[in-house]
Amino acid sequence: MEPNVKGLVRIRVRRGINLAVRDLTTLSDPYIVFTMGLEKVKTHVVKDDSNPEWNADLAMHVKDPNVPISLSVFDKDNVTLDDKLGDAEFDIRTLVRCMKKGTEALPDGTNLDRVEPSSDNHLADTSYVIWQNGKMVQEMRLKLRNIECGEVEIQVEWVDLTDASAYKILE
Repeated sequence: MEPNVKGLVRIRVRRGINLAVRDLTTLSDPYIVFTMGLEKVKTHVVKDDSNPEWNADLAMHVKDPNVPISLSVFDKDNVTLDDKLGDAEFDIRTLVRCMKKGTEALPDGTNLDRVEPSSDNHLADTSYVIWQNGKMVQEMRLKLRNIECGEVEIQVEWVDLTDASAYKILE
């Protein structure tokens, strides 16, 4: 394990909604790159789809939970540079704060907190932190910036690395 790692964040990339089209003859071939500090992870490319369903699980080491996670959506091009289809940023501070409250005796489906869309975040809708199936998760729908349209739906989960089962995520 890397030094100074506080935990792991699992990002379930569900889908894109109404992504911009940059190709002249076909729909875009979108993929997403997530960045936190020096770490980068990305989804696979979905061919010819402005409403792609990735259903991908990605994981990132968290050294500082106060550092936001950035995402950039791109259109894969074979001949030219990939076109950027927007970007967004989200933080995991609310998720980590809820995890620190403790999870003993929480009934499944407990809503622990919510984050409203504001000028300080890229949320397209209210985001909820929920204790679900023994895990602390936060559902988010993010509105892409620097583009005329598009949203990305994700679920973020905090993984405590003191739990031995967490290492299965990294394999």
